[in-house]
Amino acid sequence: MPDQSIRLALFSGNYNYVTDGAAVALNHLVAHLERRGIESLVFSPTADHPAFEPAGTLVSVPSIAIPGRSEYRVALGLPREQRRRLREFRPTLFHLSAPDLLGYAARGLARQWGIPLVASFHTRYDTYFRYYRMAWLESTATRYLRHFYRPCEQIYVPSESTAQVLREQHMSRDVRIWSRGVDDGRFNPDKRDLQWRRALGFGDDETVIAFVGRLVLEKGIDCFARTIAGLRERGVVHRVLVVGDGPERTRFKEMLPDDAVFTGYLDGDDLARAYASSELFLNPSVTETFGIVTLESMAVGLPSVCADATGSQSLVADGESGFLVRPDDERGFVDAVARLVADPALRARMGSAARERSRDYTWDAVIETLVQHYCEVLERHRAGAADGASGAARRRVLVDDAALT
Repeated sequence: MPDQSIRLALFSGNYNYVTDGAAVALNHLVAHLERRGIESLVFSPTADHPAFEPAGTLVSVPSIAIPGRSEYRVALGLPREQRRRLREFRPTLFHLSAPDLLGYAARGLARQWGIPLVASFHTRYDTYFRYYRMAWLESTATRYLRHFYRPCEQIYVPSESTAQVLREQHMSRDVRIWSRGVDDGRFNPDKRDLQWRRALGFGDDETVIAFVGRLVLEKGIDCFARTIAGLRERGVVHRVLVVGDGPERTRFKEMLPDDAVFTGYLDGDDLARAYASSELFLNPSVTETFGIVTLESMAVGLPSVCADATGSQSLVADGESGFLVRPDDERGFVDAVARLVADPALRARMGSAARERSRDYTWDAVIETLVQHYCEVLERHRAGAADGASGAARRRVLVDDAALT
């Protein structure tokens, strides 16, 4: 039975114009709510040519392209027409998914209208400055995030490692886990395709190291390239597969060997085939709050070498399903990858463990947990409103009694 008390207004910085982990998770959320009979309304910047069709009802808000990252857009707030649409929807819960101007406007309306406010934390935005020679701004960004999220009754993060960081940063008194899921029917070892590999120029016996993600600095492409260079210096025979696209594609290509294969953006069965047709996965990013690409690689049975940072810490069992390496330990990345390249039995053992671990993550289960969090917030809000009404009534009685004496 649907929970009729939930009428969700969701505010997103990117709902469907670019495919990334946050957009995928939010669309799974809205689709799940609709199947449960729970109404939702999504507010987000949009583009003329979105990456995919959105789940649910999407209301476009004014936005501009981000300078230097034109594929992403920043909302300019919540104008009158969109506010009217929001009021007519009669929401009972606001969910913020980005600390932008749209989220800030929604935050103010929640307080003004007396609507409970929750938020999901998808990306460690404060760490981005490390990649753009502005590390000195990281502490300022963290302070802003703390200010932005303070009014939220609950904050949802996809991994315990990220939750611990937010607790240490005093982002919220109530940080909950909203994990991520993977489609086991799509992402599995059966998708391995030797003909596809051969068409890309990979030999059947070659060890293919995969990178999957947006080709941007904050995904750790510099560290990936240095790891590959370290392998070549040691004479470790391997090949490189890069799946994804982005503004740093040309630069990334220049940093890698000439025989590295770039497929561009892939999704669905094509993406699953690319993972399954590789031998191991390398993800040096420290900005992830979860790492859906790591989970997808695990589901197809690949061992992973990842930065020992938020997200990966909660997915990869170090020494069992892959290796976790300190982000600043470039030699450690080379050592871990070289060990997997040299030992097919170790790859098979770790890949099997990764596949088994991935079975704990299904979309319906993790989103139903979030729905229960929503219900708890609304119940607490209703109880608080009832207590407030009772208190007001008691105060009126005291005033009336005083007037009679």
